[in-house]
Amino acid sequence: MTSGTRLPAPERTGGLWWRATLDILPLSISVIPWGILCGALALQAGLSPLQAQLMSLLVYAGAAQLSATTLFGAGTPLLPIMGSTVVITSQHLLYGFTFRRDVLPLSLRWRASLAFFLTDEMFAVALKERERSGTFNPAYALIAGFVFYLFWNLATLLGIAAGQYIDGLDSMGLDFAIAATFIAMTIPAMKNLPMVAATLVSGGTALVTKPLLAEIHIIVSALAGMVVGYVLHRMRR
Repeated sequence: MTSGTRLPAPERTGGLWWRATLDILPLSISVIPWGILCGALALQAGLSPLQAQLMSLLVYAGAAQLSATTLFGAGTPLLPIMGSTVVITSQHLLYGFTFRRDVLPLSLRWRASLAFFLTDEMFAVALKERERSGTFNPAYALIAGFVFYLFWNLATLLGIAAGQYIDGLDSMGLDFAIAATFIAMTIPAMKNLPMVAATLVSGGTALVTKPLLAEIHIIVSALAGMVVGYVLHRMRR
């Protein structure tokens, strides 16, 4: 561990665990239906229970897992599956840039651990904590990410178990948890005009372009929102 790594004092370690766990808990609970769906769909796509669980243990990519599982079940070649995964998880590059200055002083072990546990949910919680305290706490972020990882894998395990005995789990509306989770993360972050405008433009563009550009409407809408948000942010400065 390098001298740049900031860890809480020993007497605060227990409190840090509780605080990080409680902060990530609402998002962890909201993702349970999503994880159940992911485990069940993996079985339907032809994966064994062990392979389905290993996807969550090793790949740990949420929406990318669902996409890859669906494509795999449809007999899609490996290259398109990899391309889809890269596109869906590309927002992690932005997350990495956001915390770049905070994690550069850390050792490779810390940076690799934070990178593995980095999800949309962990990013949202860690960013809020940095805004609150004024500093990035890698231990807090790692604990939050680890707790979310446990919930995701337990939900996947539940989906694998249920999927072997309950038919039609994919038609029960569990995928609504995906939208609900992102709504829960997005609304608290809409604190100024650029953020509100970026969100509205992204959502509106997605609705308009989906019938016309079904394969890339998410990418187009995300870029549109980022451009609007960036321009308004520069104008405010």
